[in-house]
Amino acid sequence: MKTKHVIDPEDLSVSELMDIIRLANEIKQSPQDFSGACRGKILATLFYEPSTRTQMSFKTAMLRLGGSVIGFDNPQNSSVAKGESLKDTITVVGGYTDIIAIRHPSEGAARAAAMYSAAPVINAGDGGHLHPTQTLTDVVTLYNEKGSLSDMTIGLCGDLKNGRTVHSLIKTMSHFKGNKFVLISTPELAVPQYIKDVMNASDCEYTEVPTLQEAMPMLDVLYMTRIQRERFASPEDYEKQKGVFVLDRKKLLTAKPDMKILHPLPRVDEIEVDVDYDPRAKYFVQTIYGMYARMALMKTMLDKPDRTPMPRKFDTHKVHCDNPRCITATESYLPKIFKEVGGDMLTCTYCDGRKLI
Repeated sequence: MKTKHVIDPEDLSVSELMDIIRLANEIKQSPQDFSGACRGKILATLFYEPSTRTQMSFKTAMLRLGGSVIGFDNPQNSSVAKGESLKDTITVVGGYTDIIAIRHPSEGAARAAAMYSAAPVINAGDGGHLHPTQTLTDVVTLYNEKGSLSDMTIGLCGDLKNGRTVHSLIKTMSHFKGNKFVLISTPELAVPQYIKDVMNASDCEYTEVPTLQEAMPMLDVLYMTRIQRERFASPEDYEKQKGVFVLDRKKLLTAKPDMKILHPLPRVDEIEVDVDYDPRAKYFVQTIYGMYARMALMKTMLDKPDRTPMPRKFDTHKVHCDNPRCITATESYLPKIFKEVGGDMLTCTYCDGRKLI
């Protein structure tokens, strides 16, 4: 692999992505051939935020590869509760393990962790920013269920502003020819500008629509997401958005017979239970594909272990990121690193937050 860590979907080239998809399918076909592939290896799962599928999927993936798992699923059960910094936690755990999967509520936390870890780091979700292994799950699912990753019209519905799975999926699918995106959300939860910039840079056609009914007939894939209570500043703001988009059997009447319905889960009320029995619903089988995707990713990363620490010197700026959800807002020792965009804007390297200069 071209990089030691997987923090952003862009850390995987298209050829590397296809190799991982092929390996995931090999593992799925002959799991017994890989049962000792990571024997003697240790995965640390550091989950600062609740998770069911992602955490269990990582753990199951490593155990099925013959490895072991340590870590925590609640930071209050670790020294984080005593005030330990992310840097110190990662420095220590990186010395104990062969690979780390980290989920954190702060955007950019996984990139910050990679700066201090001797072991490879996988981003298992950083706030409302990115979630590259969910995207691996999604593309393995699509490749198997649709037979291709190109020439599709993909609808993404729900919280597109805070939806890290949405951001990551768009980043990856924009690299495949002929893909179009239909963005279905309220104006308040529209996809952020930096993701639109990704689509524009790839010449991907996209349109924004306000209703599922309008989008449904044109879609090859419908990617539903929940309205995320934990990303809202107040319960009142959440209640205004909750329940706006609900997929039911009636709306599916105008959908293509071979459309596939995906969802990163958990769902709340955005897909009615009777949709589960529609053959186009693939969100539960999607979770199984995710286990094989993570098995393939970890095996690939561990086949050529790299424990070289990242350089500690960075070109820093005097300005601070304005995103209150950025990891730099709570871990003040982190170097302030930005990328210049044009001549009058900086983009935070951790969270992609933008700042005029």
